Amino acid sequence: MRVMFVCTGNICRSPLAQAILEKMALDRGVSEQIQVESSGTDGWHVGENADSRMRETAAAQGVNLNHRARQFSAGDLQEYDLVFAMGRNHLKAIREIARREGGSARAKVVLFREFDPALSGGGNPPDVPDPYYGGAEGFREVYRIVERTCDEILNEIQEERLP
Repeated sequence: MRVMFVCTGNICRSPLAQAILEKMALDRGVSEQIQVESSGTDGWHVGENADSRMRETAAAQGVNLNHRARQFSAGDLQEYDLVFAMGRNHLKAIREIARREGGSARAKVVLFREFDPALSGGGNPPDVPDPYYGGAEGFREVYRIVERTCDEILNEIQEERLP
């Protein structure tokens, strides 16, 4: 199973989801079965490390965020089984890339928080907030959202309900 997380610059939300899901898979003994990557819809930070505030937040929880940003590409739609968009704008950008490529995509593309167990069913799930312009509490809140949602995603994968 190949999983991709996508946010805007690939320096906060999506690399955090990648690192958390990788750690959870390792802890559960299924890391050989799941390959996880992340990318951004925009290329502003390509080659850069994850945001230092996100790295600090992750490290405080025992999650190592060694990462270099990269941009999402059309080829990712063929290479990955699941693509999780952190927000609606990312979902729209990914779908536009798929449309330009003729609409054929191997990957199932979904909104990340559709799997957030803290949200009651129905309606449209919110985006994962972008902590970039906020303070430390915003980064901690994003960590909590991403951690619980990745836990549910891994449950779904292990129980073969995804993709």
